[in-house]
Amino acid sequence: MSTEIQSVEDFRVKYSRGSQEDGGVREQSEVEVLDDGEQHPDVGLQEADVHTEKKLPAVRRSWFRAFEVNLGVLYLLIVVGIMTRYALNKSENNKLHFKHNKLNHSYNELQTEHQETKRLNSQLQEEVKKLKEKIEGKWCPEEWTRFGSKFYFKYTESKTWSESQNHCKTRGADLVMIKSKEEQEFVSKFGGESWIGLEATWTSEGYEWLSGGSKWKWVDGSALTERFWAPGHENPRSGYRGVCCDGDGRWTQSYYSNSKTFICER
Repeated sequence: MSTEIQSVEDFRVKYSRGSQEDGGVREQSEVEVLDDGEQHPDVGLQEADVHTEKKLPAVRRSWFRAFEVNLGVLYLLIVVGIMTRYALNKSENNKLHFKHNKLNHSYNELQTEHQETKRLNSQLQEEVKKLKEKIEGKWCPEEWTRFGSKFYFKYTESKTWSESQNHCKTRGADLVMIKSKEEQEFVSKFGGESWIGLEATWTSEGYEWLSGGSKWKWVDGSALTERFWAPGHENPRSGYRGVCCDGDGRWTQSYYSNSKTFICER
């Protein structure tokens, strides 16, 4: 019996079971006969497990290495992304700053052009006004004084009221007609008592004053609206004319045949 066991030492037997006569699948397994004469069909599997266990640390190290590489790549990508974003923001800020400076420069240029346009427009309006006055015969004559849109001249020679008005007519003017407080203040600065274009005329409209039906009117026929009479001189008397001004800058009246200096207005 022992002889049989030794004769089969280190001998491998292929055992086939589950054979099918119709040519089906045949499962085979190798059985290794060991020194002790026992058969161990799982020896190959055990060796495979040992080999696998030896490989596990190497596989794990490979995985960790791959993980570290991926983590490093991810970190690098994040850093690159942050730097790229910073660079883009800086570039955008530089562009905005450049645009802001350009807009400020353009605004200043527009302001300068606007001021220059206003100056030229004012100058043009003044030239047009002078040209219009010259065309209309209202250009200020030499030695005359301008006030508002009118021109004034005081003649120092003495004439009657009628002679004074006729002399003004030869200059394209009339005796001055004072129709505002500002004009009154301007005329009074000429000083002395001079004829003005105010006359008392007879009227059939009734007795406004105890003056035989006379009332004041300007030489152009317009009614007297603003009054700057000195006390006791406001009532019109036939044949009397207006005079400006007394020491207080007020109007008085004098008979038309008296001689006085006179002020023309055109």
